Amino acid sequence: MTTTTPATDVDTGATETPAAPHMRRRVTPWWLYAVLGGGLVLMVLPFAWMAISSLKPEAEVRAVPPTWWPQSITTANYDQLFTRLDFPTYFLNSTLVAVAVTVGNVLFGAMLGYALAKLDFPGKRLVFSLVMLTLMVPGVVTFVPLFILTTNIGLTNTLPGMFLPFLAAPFGVFLMRQFILGLPDELIQAARVDGAGELRIFAQVILPLCGPALATLGILTFLTSWNNFLWPLVVAQTEDKYTLPVALALYAVGQNATQYGLLLAGAVVVVIPVIAIFLVLQRYIMQGIAMTGIK
Repeated sequence: MTTTTPATDVDTGATETPAAPHMRRRVTPWWLYAVLGGGLVLMVLPFAWMAISSLKPEAEVRAVPPTWWPQSITTANYDQLFTRLDFPTYFLNSTLVAVAVTVGNVLFGAMLGYALAKLDFPGKRLVFSLVMLTLMVPGVVTFVPLFILTTNIGLTNTLPGMFLPFLAAPFGVFLMRQFILGLPDELIQAARVDGAGELRIFAQVILPLCGPALATLGILTFLTSWNNFLWPLVVAQTEDKYTLPVALALYAVGQNATQYGLLLAGAVVVVIPVIAIFLVLQRYIMQGIAMTGIK
């Protein structure tokens, strides 16, 4: 009696190797790079034209049709900016107001965000609902009541009057709450077991983990405050309290003609600190936006 074995494939000794990871990646279509490149050009082009035109004489800035590259490069606009205007005073005022608003929003936004995310207290849902409702209210609606309140307490024509009303914003509270919600509760419980109070937990456990969100909130708040024009224009009543945007608007826009070269030079100077801060914190900003958006 003979036994038969089932037929099997002949082993040729060749083994099929899986594709390498880099070979399994999808190739990004060329048109996506073209679209992203076109968007990048559209974003950068106005800033490039602003910087280049700030080196043109006033007559060439007003030329029709406009020229891209200056026929004669001059620094007269920057010379006028630093000699005609009290630039150090305006720059210092803008810096103090922007830094104060940024620190206030980062600190108070993180504190309230931590309370709404990790603490249980009566009225928690109501407080969060009020925060969300204030996000829907346009700033112009509260402009007049805010100015009346500032006037009644004697803060007009003062630097505190420019930054105190904006030390806490609902956007910062919402951003920090969404980020802190993703932090593990076990860290907080372990700190409480060790006898740490809520203030110590916030300062030594929560804040060190909120670097990306704090960087995102800080740059967005600084950018908004640095470029703020309407509120400082109303509150500041003497030249020594002007911020950079207000001073540029009042001195460059005259009764007879607008000095566009001076405006462009001032715009370049105003935007440089914001770009510098973004370049330093861009890694944390991208992390904060991505991690907060996932939640």
